[in-house]
Amino acid sequence: MAVSVAVLRTVFGILGNIISFFVCLAPVPTFIRIYKRKSSEGYQSIPYVIALFSAMLWIYYAMIKKNVMIMITINTFSFIIQIFYISFYLFYAPKKEKTLTVKFVLFVDVLAFGLIFFLTYFLLHGKKRVQVLGYICMVFSLCVFVAPLGIIRKVVKTRSAEFMPFGLSFFLTLSAVMWFVYGLLLNDMNIALPNVLGFIFGVLQMILYLIYKKPGPKVLEPPGINLQEISDHVVDVVRLSSMVCSSQMRTLVPQDSADMEDTITIDEKIQGDSEKMKDSKEMFLISKN
Repeated sequence: MAVSVAVLRTVFGILGNIISFFVCLAPVPTFIRIYKRKSSEGYQSIPYVIALFSAMLWIYYAMIKKNVMIMITINTFSFIIQIFYISFYLFYAPKKEKTLTVKFVLFVDVLAFGLIFFLTYFLLHGKKRVQVLGYICMVFSLCVFVAPLGIIRKVVKTRSAEFMPFGLSFFLTLSAVMWFVYGLLLNDMNIALPNVLGFIFGVLQMILYLIYKKPGPKVLEPPGINLQEISDHVVDVVRLSSMVCSSQMRTLVPQDSADMEDTITIDEKIQGDSEKMKDSKEMFLISKN
């Protein structure tokens, strides 16, 4: 017996809810690391701010469109969990990042959403309101999928995927597949189309993770060095450089007989000093033994 479209739509909607639930929980390991480090430095709050904004928009869209209760449930959970993530991030963020995150939340989640709500609710009516709001939701759904790509530069530069959680990319990809099918069965392109790019971006992030999952090469510290040996070598090098420089100067600069005699005297003195230092060093080693 053929399965009706309504049943398939419900099945994929439930699957989309379940996988999206794990998408919301995917950043948990990241915040565990932040808690252990007692700092969120190196991580970005943009994906969570955008995800919060997207959840608010989809809740509003589902309430206007009606008959899409499945979308209300998961986006309500996403709304709550994103608030928790942002609050946790702010608690451990450096002062500069904390200020930027607060400004971004106020601009996007308060001002931008308030403006969209006012314009669509009071200036538009009926199907026109649903259509315009659907387009807006589609654009910001793309932002949710694109937002994690903001750290790709850091991943490539550091040659490490430490700041790009694989779990988030994996569940975003699965979620994109489920919601794409759900949107097709619902005949709602505002839901289906963003998830095409969502699938592409998710696969790209997983590929980058597999390439850069190993940490970059560590710089090995040099072994212990004997300071006495360095001192001896420095003395020898300085003495040798003095002798080489004096020899080069004699070759390059014309000298008269008086200068030549002075130079010979200086060379003999240097040679004598070097022999004395050598004898002193041998006597020191003999006495040490």
